[in-house]
Amino acid sequence: MRIFKIFSVAAALLLMFTGCGKDKPKETFTIRGEGGMTATFCPYGGRLMSLEVPSRDSTLKNVVWGCADAAECALDKDYRQPIVGRYGNRIAGGRFDLDGYTWQLSVNEGGNHLHGGKAGFDKHEWTIQPLSDCSLLMTRISPDGEEGYPGNLEISVLCTLTDGNDLVLQYTAVTDAPTVLNPTLHAWFNLHGNGEGLTTTHMLKINADLYTPVDGELIPTGEIAPVEGTPFDFREGQMVTPEFDHNFVLRGKPSEPALELYEPSTGILMKVYTDQPGLQMYSGRPDCGLVLETQHFPDSPNHPEFPSTVLRPGETYTQTTIYHFETK
Repeated sequence: MRIFKIFSVAAALLLMFTGCGKDKPKETFTIRGEGGMTATFCPYGGRLMSLEVPSRDSTLKNVVWGCADAAECALDKDYRQPIVGRYGNRIAGGRFDLDGYTWQLSVNEGGNHLHGGKAGFDKHEWTIQPLSDCSLLMTRISPDGEEGYPGNLEISVLCTLTDGNDLVLQYTAVTDAPTVLNPTLHAWFNLHGNGEGLTTTHMLKINADLYTPVDGELIPTGEIAPVEGTPFDFREGQMVTPEFDHNFVLRGKPSEPALELYEPSTGILMKVYTDQPGLQMYSGRPDCGLVLETQHFPDSPNHPEFPSTVLRPGETYTQTTIYHFETK
């Protein structure tokens, strides 16, 4: 298809003007914002290796559980800060129907498909192109049949640090055959600083009136239930306990953040804005971090009542998520 021919020509030209690919690929790329933030990425899995933000005492804290170097990224089995996909989260049985055909994906969590399968986006090298001191572009082509998914998929993630201490991730993707797509940053956050405290002291607010209940394998039942009167009610903010691995149905109001996370000891406040309908929270490892993934709902391809994750030729997938940091 024409879009993939253009991408291939661009890649060839890039190699031509960088010594025909003879130089050793750069292992890490760092961008810096005028507000003091830095973000370091690794091509393996498109990983965010570190994210340093100012704390109340003006020191910088790395607030993500990332890998120490590229070699550690390649050995990672905990999804430490990669872009996951094609489908972030779970698909029951690794199967879904699309246009009258049943597609079977790889299964890597019991009998289910998780975060793109055995060799999803997190297990592949991304091409990283620095654009400026404060921005870079990550790209890759996921070939037809990768982990069982139909269609060649071209995906890019533009990463930018703003003067206002925002990390902005802008995703774009196109396909040459109907497929499903739900990429996300599998982000572990610890506002104490990486390895410096437990996330059980964090205060979390989620702007969600509803959530999706799950069965014993963490697959949605199809119900969309109110959070009121349940442990899932984070609308006014509460401490985070290590018992959640659930999807919250975001209100979707552009004027309010999807979530706010605050650590009193460092004064770091994170606000996340997104155009995605859901937020997956995993809190089971408070010594490592709190996982907060902006995305569509788990197992959406098998639930027509959920927002669709189908991407067709001629369409362009887009997603924007903003991680804003301040102190108080």
